[in-house]
Formats: sequence, structure tokens, C-alpha cells
Amino acid sequence: MTLDMRSSLLDPLFAPVAALPGVGPKTAKLFDRLLGQDGARTLDLLFHLPCGVVDNRLSPTIRDAPIESHVVIAARVAEHRVPKRQSNAPLSVLVEDEAGDDVLLVFFRNNFDWVLRALPIGEIRWFSGDLKLWNGHRQIVHPRIWDAGALKQLKEHEPVYGLTEGLHQRAVQKAVEGALERLPHLPEWNDSALLRRETWPTFAEALAKLHAPAGATDLSPDTVARKRLAYDELLSQQLALRLVRAKMRRVRGRPTRGDGRISTLIETALPYSLTNAQRAALADIRGDMADDRRMLRLLQGDVGSGKTIVALLAMASAVEAGRQAALMAPTEILARQHFERIESLARAAGMRVALLTGRDRATERRATLEGLASGAIDIVIGTHALVQESVAFRDLALAIVDEQHRFGVHQRLALGDKGEAADVLVMTATPIPRTLVLTYFGDMDVSNLTEKPAGRQTIDTRAVPLERIDDVIAGIRRAVGQGARAYWVCPLVAENEELEIAAAEERFADLQQHFGARVGLVHGQMKGRDKDAAMLAFQRGETQVLVATTVIEVGVDVPEATIIVIEHAERFGLAQLHQLRGRVGRGAQKSSCVLLYKGPLGETARARLSILRESDDGFRLAEEDLKLRGEGEILGTRQSGLPGFKLADLSAHGALLKLARDDAEAVLQTDEGLMSERGKALRLLLYIFGRDEAVRLLRAG
Repeated sequence: MTLDMRSSLLDPLFAPVAALPGVGPKTAKLFDRLLGQDGARTLDLLFHLPCGVVDNRLSPTIRDAPIESHVVIAARVAEHRVPKRQSNAPLSVLVEDEAGDDVLLVFFRNNFDWVLRALPIGEIRWFSGDLKLWNGHRQIVHPRIWDAGALKQLKEHEPVYGLTEGLHQRAVQKAVEGALERLPHLPEWNDSALLRRETWPTFAEALAKLHAPAGATDLSPDTVARKRLAYDELLSQQLALRLVRAKMRRVRGRPTRGDGRISTLIETALPYSLTNAQRAALADIRGDMADDRRMLRLLQGDVGSGKTIVALLAMASAVEAGRQAALMAPTEILARQHFERIESLARAAGMRVALLTGRDRATERRATLEGLASGAIDIVIGTHALVQESVAFRDLALAIVDEQHRFGVHQRLALGDKGEAADVLVMTATPIPRTLVLTYFGDMDVSNLTEKPAGRQTIDTRAVPLERIDDVIAGIRRAVGQGARAYWVCPLVAENEELEIAAAEERFADLQQHFGARVGLVHGQMKGRDKDAAMLAFQRGETQVLVATTVIEVGVDVPEATIIVIEHAERFGLAQLHQLRGRVGRGAQKSSCVLLYKGPLGETARARLSILRESDDGFRLAEEDLKLRGEGEILGTRQSGLPGFKLADLSAHGALLKLARDDAEAVLQTDEGLMSERGKALRLLLYIFGRDEAVRLLRAG
């Protein structure tokens, strides 16, 4: 499919907010901050939905106006109480209604002259604001004021928007009104039968309705207007996924069939038997590789379910067929660990394996690149350095991307494009709820590893209040004295890595007082060599307590580690707590996880810690995490490049997802180029929800 230039019909939606009435250069910067991007567009503002609604209907009398509520009252100005000069006291204005009941209006700013002019004694005015009791007297702080003429402009209900410092409600309301007036008439992109059945309004009507709530129920995700727009967003995303898949399918694959000679040697050397789930996943992968269509498969497994060995056996099948394989990991620690796990097994079976990271010496790198180009290297394991232009393969058959959601979406196919129609397998150790698999990986086939290999230990999980930290340290001292090793994970500080590192360094210094040189430290801003050295010292037992940020969350494997303490556990999500807990229980020794929390716990945090203590089923925990947190945090969309949703809420709109998937599938079966009238309208939809760039990127991939 070729997406044409964006239609001029959409220009009003893509115009800058700065072009709207009442928005000057200074206010435009505030809107950029509010909407989270430089040069915020009218469309971004329209997708910034109200979070509340104010009822401006007149209260009949002051006596009947409800305390602790927003009210609108009519009253006569009775008295000005002006503070003395040089005083920081507020200006107070007493107003009373016909029944003799009064309210004190309080103004804290110094612009009192304007207030006194606006409220001449003896005149009737209308006031709105939050009515409160202060020292037994009714008062409103900084009310809005109208005279009889201005009152005609007041709407019965006004939307309330999330703000940023310096931006006021009226400025946002006025800008939104201007944006709604500029909404173009767009052709309908949804199926007419669906619209009739669901009684959905048009795109423009839905936006207008959501920005004019008449009560709290109009803010619900269950309104027809919100469902309509949520469906639009889900449909655009599902269409984009299917266009990626269509691109993959159009390029014919090259069947790769191994003869099993290397795989058999590897399996025989393993100290355990593969689980049924591992065998089923391998059958899926090998079936895809033998097919003449390119593979695009997601392999997801719980902590310790054995993804790495499945990856190795899949790569062995490629090598058996005389071709090459690559495995890309998001961090150097994880890439080196994969290499260490895989290299000895692979070498013993006759395969040549190399490691490629951004830190390789020039001579090592040159030798690796030459080996890949000549075919002397069968398997390469590395970081995103693998997708650099200088990396060329003789014949890449299989590209494996580990923890794919930590890469940007556009990188999903970049490694696969290093080979001629190479098959692509992506892996994640974070079990993803079914709805999110459909949403973010709907272009892929899915294999799940739901069993743990024999011998995996159950981890004793306990929640302990922070006040008992000394008891926890004493327990670690006893365990370390008997040769144990322990992780101490420092608090997650939302979107502030600097604070997380400071917390880790502070805890490291504190634990040094107890354990001296037996304590190590690892965090994300350390130099690669220092991180590797810290991990190596812990693996060898030279240090026995490793203080860390969440850099150890995925894949770090030290079988001798039997204790993990997660400080401020209430700040982490369920999936992340489960990942961290999975750093222990990897050897023969009994392991424990201490969830150190600061009370009192909120309802969500209490539920999270309780569920974690009850279950070690990552798939169940992922579903619970979705209910408690929402999809953005589970997959780390803010850091990963995955698209976050603006209007769809999967906990409320999950049922719409299947409709959108089926609709997208049906559309592309009959109109792959989106050339029909509806197809052309759907192109507009892709632009509106920002999918055009992803589609172009993935097509070019």
C-alpha cells in the first residue's frame, strides 16, 4: 500500500494550538507543556478530554446552597472590608441575598482596585466558586463574578480540564471551543451497520459531546461518544499492525529446515528434559521456519520458563540448514549473559558463536564483522549494535529480539532485514495480558511457555513494614554468614533515574556499615565495564550483597542468590515485582523475597502485595496488573516507543478490540490498498491517530 501525502482536509487538525483564538506565544508554550510535546497541534488539544464538570445552575438561596460544593449565587454587595496598607491580609467583600443570608467573598491578590470597581456597594452580582465554612461563616475564595449582561454567556455546565502551572481553565476552555469550531467535515471511515447498531455519533459530534459534559456520567468511558472515539483509535492501530503483517507476508520467506543433528546434541547435553510447553513452542517455530512465508512470532514465557534454550534450539535449526542466526538483547548485561549461557552448549555441538556490543575493541569487532560476512560465525549475540549499517551477514535465516518491548517499534524488523526474508522471533519474559498481546503484537503469531522446568523452587514471599528494616538486615547478616547471596533493590522513583541512583548509592553506603567490602553496587548510569565487574564479583561470590536499581529486573541469572529485598515495594507494579522476585529461586537452595513497604498502604498497593504473596503465575499477575495499573505502565510504553492510547482504555474498551481486529482484517482482505471510498477515509484515520509514520517506517524497514 502507498500512503499518499496527508490530505489538506486534515490541515485544521494539524494546525498549531498557537493559531487558536486567545493563544499567544507565551500561552502556546504552556499548552506544549500541558499536552506533552513541542508545537502541540489542535488535534492534541481535542484529545485532551475534560476530567470534571462544573454545574453553573443558580442556587435558589444562599441558605440552600450546599457547603463544600461548587455554587452559583445571586447577591447584593453589602460591605467592603479593605485591609490596611502594607498588610498581607486579604480583601473581603460581604454580599447578601433577599432573605438576609450572607457570604464573605475573599480575594488574596493585591489587585483590589479591580475588585472594588467590579463590586460597587448596593449592586446585584452573580458569583460562582467553592462554598466553604470558615470560622462558622460561609465564604468563597476568589469567586468568578458576572453582571446581568455577562451572565447570559455562562453555560449551565462547564468542563474542567487538567492544567499545568500558569494555565487557567478559561484559557483551555476557550482554546477548545476554537478548536471545535475548526473541526472539518470528514468522510465516515466506520462501517455503517456498526454505527447504526451502536448508535455512535460522527467523529466530530463525538468530540463536541465529550467536551460538553452535563454531569459526571458524561465523563465515563462507557458513553457512546467515548466508545466511538476509542474504537477509532483501536481500529487505526489494528490496521497499522495488519499493514506490517501484509508487508511481511508479501516478501516470500525462504524455507529453513534443519536435520536435527545439532539440536539433538544440545538436548542430550542438557541436565534436564524440555517441558511440554517448550516442545510445543519449538514445533511452532520450526514449522514457521520451514514454511515459505516469513515468520513473525512472539514467544512469551514466565520468569524461568526456559526461553533461552528454546531460542538456542531454534538457532541450531538455522545452522543445521547452513544459514546463520542472531539474538539481540536490550542491554549489554543481558547480551553477555545470553552469550555465557549459550556459548559453551553451542560450541560443544559444533557451532561458532560471537558476541557483538558497542564496547568491543576494534580488532575484536573487525574479526566478528568479517566472520559474519564470510559465514565463519554461525550465531551472533549482541545489543542494538547488531542493526548498525556495518553489520552484514552471509545468510541470516533467523533474527531473535529479546525483550522486544524495550526497543522502539521500528526496531522490531530492523534485525530481520539484515537477511533475505529472514524469520523474526521476538521474546519477552514479561507475560503480557491477552488484550495487550492483541493490541501491541496483533501482527504476530504467539507461543506461550506456561510451565516451569522441573526443579524450580517456590519463593517464600513476605511483606515487611519499613520500620522493621533492622530485622531484615539482621536476617541477611545471618544468611551471608552461611555463604548466601542477596540482592537489595532500591526504590522506583517515577521517571527519575537520578533519584533512583541516589537512593541506591545511599543504601549501598548504609549497608557497607554492616557488611563492608562484601557489598556491591550496580545501576544504569555506571560505565559498562564497571557494571560487568560488579555483576561478575557477585556471580563469583566476591561480594555477597548486591545493591541495585531495576537494571537487574530482566534476565540476570545468579543461581547462588537466594534472597531479594525490594525496598518501597509499594511503588512497583505487579509484573515488575514478579520479574524482580524471579532473580532468586534459580538454584537448588530455598529462596525468599522480602517486600519492604512504607505504610499506610493504599488500597491498590495492598492488593498488589497480597496478590504477589498468593501467586507465582506470571500470566495471572499480568492480568491483575492490567486491572490495577493500565497498559502503559505494564509494557513501559513511555520508555519503549510503543504507542500509548489517548482515548481507548483497554480495561473499559476491551470488547471493542476484537471488533476492531475483525474489521481491520475484513477491510484489508477486500481493499488491501485502501483505495475504495471507505479505504480513503481510513487513510485519514491513520493520520489522525499518528499511525502513518509507523506504517511508512515499517514498510521501509
